Amino acid sequence: MSTFLAAAAEGPTVQAGGWFLENVWIIPAIMAVSFAIILGFGKRMPRGGSEVGIAAVGVCFVLALLTAGQWIGQTNTADACTPETCELIVDDHHDDEDHGEDDHGDEDHGDEDDHDDEDHGEDEGAFAVDPTSGSSDGESAAALSAFVEEGGEGGAAPIAVVSERTWWSNGGIDFTVGTMVDGLTVTLLVVVTLVSLLVHIYSTDYVAGDRRFTHFFAFLSLFTAAMLFFVTSANVLQMIVGWELVGVCSFSLIGHWWEDQDNSDAALKAFLTNRVGDMGLLIGMIILFFASGEQWGIIEINQGAVDGSTSHTMLLIAALCLLAAVMSKSGQFFLHTWLPDAMAGPTPVSALIHAATMVVAGVYLIARLYGVFFEGLSIAGSSINALAVIGAVTTLVGASLAFVQNDIKKVLAYSTISQLGYMTLALGVGAWTAAVFHLTTHAFFKACLFLGAGSVSHAVHSFDMKKDMGGMRKFMPTTYKTFLIGSIALAGLPPLAGFWSKDEILAGTGGWGFFEGESHANGAYTVMLIMGMITAGLTAAYMTRVMYLTFFGEFRGGHHEEHAHTVDAAHAVDTHDAHDSHDAHADHGHHGDPHESGPRILWPLRILAFLAVVAGLMNLPKGFLGLGENITLRFEHFVEPRGALSYFPAISHADPSWSLAIFSTLVVLAAVGVAYYYYFVKVNRQSPAATEMVNGPTERNRLLKAGHTMLVNKYYLDHIYDGGTRVGAAGATAMGTIFGAAAGLTLGFSLDNGLNQDFVPSLIWGIVLGLVVFTIVTTALRTGTGIATFVKRPLAFAANWVHEHIIDGAVDEVGKNSVKAADAVYKYIDQGAIDRSVNAAGRGSQGAGGEMRRWSTGQVQQYGTVMFAGATLLAGLLIIVI
Repeated sequence: MSTFLAAAAEGPTVQAGGWFLENVWIIPAIMAVSFAIILGFGKRMPRGGSEVGIAAVGVCFVLALLTAGQWIGQTNTADACTPETCELIVDDHHDDEDHGEDDHGDEDHGDEDDHDDEDHGEDEGAFAVDPTSGSSDGESAAALSAFVEEGGEGGAAPIAVVSERTWWSNGGIDFTVGTMVDGLTVTLLVVVTLVSLLVHIYSTDYVAGDRRFTHFFAFLSLFTAAMLFFVTSANVLQMIVGWELVGVCSFSLIGHWWEDQDNSDAALKAFLTNRVGDMGLLIGMIILFFASGEQWGIIEINQGAVDGSTSHTMLLIAALCLLAAVMSKSGQFFLHTWLPDAMAGPTPVSALIHAATMVVAGVYLIARLYGVFFEGLSIAGSSINALAVIGAVTTLVGASLAFVQNDIKKVLAYSTISQLGYMTLALGVGAWTAAVFHLTTHAFFKACLFLGAGSVSHAVHSFDMKKDMGGMRKFMPTTYKTFLIGSIALAGLPPLAGFWSKDEILAGTGGWGFFEGESHANGAYTVMLIMGMITAGLTAAYMTRVMYLTFFGEFRGGHHEEHAHTVDAAHAVDTHDAHDSHDAHADHGHHGDPHESGPRILWPLRILAFLAVVAGLMNLPKGFLGLGENITLRFEHFVEPRGALSYFPAISHADPSWSLAIFSTLVVLAAVGVAYYYYFVKVNRQSPAATEMVNGPTERNRLLKAGHTMLVNKYYLDHIYDGGTRVGAAGATAMGTIFGAAAGLTLGFSLDNGLNQDFVPSLIWGIVLGLVVFTIVTTALRTGTGIATFVKRPLAFAANWVHEHIIDGAVDEVGKNSVKAADAVYKYIDQGAIDRSVNAAGRGSQGAGGEMRRWSTGQVQQYGTVMFAGATLLAGLLIIVI
């Protein structure tokens, strides 16, 4: 039974509706059924079950498009809403009793809905409008007219379609299950199903002949179903379930070739790292439940945050807890270390994880519960907060680490970390639309790059750019062209998609206003702008390096026989054997010779490359080339919840800045130029087969060498977590200072801005955390004992010693003393006092009884004599007394 929430608002709102919007649950259900069918019957099917997975995700993609089309249609109709074409209704959202009944679709509500449908079936433009400020139809019409006259964006804002059923009730609390559909939901539906469809098609060639081919496609279906379930969830309980399902599927697919220890370790690392963040997820959700008046619904939680009914302190704590979950799931610094190792899985899985499923789940969580983060972290009017800092640092960390990778997939993995940092940064500065837009464009060009990397490895049986690639553009022209397009989009050069979304994020920081004047952004995040700009240059430079090492210079690989044992571990175990058994390269002559991939690999690349070119046109800036409003800002218009909706914060939108766009483009071009000169000129001049300069800058300059060493060791995070070679005092102190300062400043500013505390208390708390982090990092690096190693060895041994010698000793001592006390009680009290008393009483009774037996003779004369003697004695006593 469908129920529609009419939230209170500051402007007119209309309730969206439609069959596809109300029955969106069918989409994840289809993929779940696909998983069951493939797993149960796939091995008996002609194509190992892949045909079921492709058909299922294809149907889901069509349904997603229809759902998105219906939402766009509802939004357009709401724009045209006027007092004459829309029926006015009275808002009863704040009536708790009525709202509770409406939420769960009682009979009366259903009758009213049916009645409304009958009355307005003739007029498709007749929507129920909630202007909220009026208590009568006249006042409502006046509010709507005033809104339109003031230049409001369209006639009204469409409200999300929420369809729920009560699952169970306990303690007066209803637990519901259902779906929530709005612009954000339909965007993710289209992105997830499209990328998943292309990955499914691509995989039919890439993993052909794999010994677990059917298992692979079954879990691709489940992976897709889990993400679709997550993005359509109507309450946070469902989001938790979807969140965990995505994690389980990624564990299975990353460890697909589990026979290799590295693959198994990578899957476990991903799983366990995400469990660390999940503690924050569960704690944060529990806090929100109680702080929002025991509500699980996404709309109710957001509304409580926006209208101020939820404690600000609780919002801040919940937001920081949820941020920990985002850091692990979406690979944010410092819980990102699992993501590069996850490249051990098959390349199609890497594409799906990095483009449209697991790692974007954290970004979606922030966007969906944006009221909590926006209000809890006091994003508006600020210049720094924890979310923005984490995102900005992550962009730099990911981009810098991509420079020193030789594995092409790991370059792209660190690139994903960096781009996810961009999205988190955007959400942290209030640029909600820019973050979701970049999520969308990034899905296309990053999937293109990952599948392109898989196409190259498919030819050379390796992911090592330096050892086994080079000059591949001559052998793989289509792969080269699509990879080049993806690289340009990632670098953010116009007019490709990455340029529009990246520059919208930079403009959204409001930092350019420091140079240009008022930007109308949500704050003045100038530091974040600078960090984002540096990342843009780094991204362009490392992708130029990838292009040279992979597609230019001389081919450095050899025949299959020469390199069979140097294949990347993730690909060697099954794909190599599978290609041998199916003679996948028979038509190319030698097994390891470079060759172009087949159509099932190339067509997904072509489609994604095309999207990487045109996707940016979905959100052209206002006034671009004099284009009308019906062409510009379309993505924002259809996806972003309007400010009139009470469950979404009233965010500002930064003005587009052409000076910023030109400057950022110059930065990117300068970075490309520097990298081009180094690799295409100097390295190539040294030797077409060379990959780096002999006696290059990092060998001649001590400072550059130290920086290169730090990057090679991935900022020593694996050392800090797992242990490793001991680091010198200077290096350990430097890293401890960096990490300690970052942690302390983040906490200090978060407390200062988020709780509006005085600067001094916030500074003190920041210093305390900074010193703790400094001590942990320095100790771990100096001793070579990581946190995990410390927990498994010294801490575990210490805990065992305490258990054996203190806890067990105390328990044993208590037991011994108890035995002694029991012996004393038995000996002196039970035997000595109680038993003796009882025995004495028994003996006395026995003696008295024996004496009585002497007098009990049965002779009446004797009894009479005794009675007479007694009476005489009594009489004598009476005479004496009287």
